[in-house]
Amino acid sequence: MLQQLKKYFPSLQSYKKTPTELNEKLTWFFTESGQIISIDPSEINEKESVLLHMLFKPYKHIFPPRTEEEIKWQQYIQADGELPKIENSFRLIFFQISKDQLQPADFKDALNQLFEKNIIILWESEIKGVIVDIKLADYEEEISLEEIIDVLMSDLYTKIRFFVSPYLTEVEQAKYHFNQLISQASIVFSYSDNNVISYIEAIPYMLIEQLTLELKDELQNLIPQEFQHDKEFLRMMEVFLKSNLNISVAAKKLYMHRNSLQYRIEKFKEKTDLDIRNFHHALTVYLALLIK
Repeated sequence: MLQQLKKYFPSLQSYKKTPTELNEKLTWFFTESGQIISIDPSEINEKESVLLHMLFKPYKHIFPPRTEEEIKWQQYIQADGELPKIENSFRLIFFQISKDQLQPADFKDALNQLFEKNIIILWESEIKGVIVDIKLADYEEEISLEEIIDVLMSDLYTKIRFFVSPYLTEVEQAKYHFNQLISQASIVFSYSDNNVISYIEAIPYMLIEQLTLELKDELQNLIPQEFQHDKEFLRMMEVFLKSNLNISVAAKKLYMHRNSLQYRIEKFKEKTDLDIRNFHHALTVYLALLIK
């Protein structure tokens, strides 16, 4: 249909994703197939306008107006040349919210209140984008993103996830990390159920995606079938590895006696020759578990 309409309205443009900024001089519609289209109003007469409104729903912009800071950071992300120096460190926070449950303006208002400052958001679509969180002073207390996301999900009744870059000091670093967060988020979220995932935590997930299928199979085969299908054991291994190989800490998290955990680790070593109390062995097992 759109190809036929384009014969009558040469200026017609269709968009695969929601534009984050609309040209107010154009007329915008939302099609039944979920596409957004724009047409130059000079090509539409009164009868055609009536027909278009019968076929499509008028589309209204859903994004809050961009601030000067947001325009500036969008230019930084897209620029190829030399960029200015900045005084404060910053981090990028990729976010993803559930579809059709929250308006972008409401999400931004909630963030402004929780961060207690005007947040910079670079929208990618109505459900995802990147927050530029600038640290205003070195002595500023770091905000707990885990606490913020819990409050957001409780107040807004929607699922939200964060993927967070390290703190950066050069604007040139923003472009690389912005593209990394955007391109790797779906992979990272597929490996972890956590609502907040740091870039450092995500590096093993990104490494696994670079492995060949043969190496993935080889890693998995290091763990015998009897352990691969033992959900309780796999959970125990994951907690131990994430507890920095500390048996006492892991046992407490698992509500196990320290000796019981020690016994299971020894049993695993007997079967596999892998001692997960050794860093290199633990890393190998961790990657194998992630692949599974």
